[in-house]
Amino acid sequence: MEERQAVASAPDPAFPVWDATQTRVLDAADELIVRRGVHGVTIAELARRAGLSRPTVYRSWNDADDVVRAALLRRMAGIIELFSERPATRRELVDDVLRFSGLFRADAVYGQLLSEEPEAFTRYTLQRVGSSQRMILRWLADAIRTAQVGGTVRDSEPTGIAVMLLLVAQSAVLSHGTVSDLLPEETWESELRAALDGLLRP
Repeated sequence: MEERQAVASAPDPAFPVWDATQTRVLDAADELIVRRGVHGVTIAELARRAGLSRPTVYRSWNDADDVVRAALLRRMAGIIELFSERPATRRELVDDVLRFSGLFRADAVYGQLLSEEPEAFTRYTLQRVGSSQRMILRWLADAIRTAQVGGTVRDSEPTGIAVMLLLVAQSAVLSHGTVSDLLPEETWESELRAALDGLLRP
């Protein structure tokens, strides 16, 4: 089996960097989303929990909605950064997407949105292609290009494949709770694996 291609260790300019003050605010946002949901995130409460003044929070964000989006982007970056090697084969690529889906569902913040506030999840992640989704698409397109070299992934434009791959996986994750009474976890995973493999197969 081919070895996976190591990703360069230099910082990725596509990944935002937050300073210490911004990190305190985002940590507070994570806590508020988990405890109270996105409607419990206010500038006043963020400032109080972070031990900062409201003007300090406003220096980085226009409103609480901006903070929530930044918090979700940071969580997404944290998940993607766990994938330090690019897949050399279609099977490894599918494995990575399934692993990503599992990590996404298990994430404290995203898991809260999926289970308790699906309407908020839809508003922040599905109504438009935002920064978090663009980050996923860059990661997928890079992985697809690498796996195409060995011929196990079909020779088509990587970004187009990445978009459809995201749509399939995203739909399956969002609908997971709805069909949990119909499909055992292992069946859900095996069927998603088959769908992803079919999308990538030459």
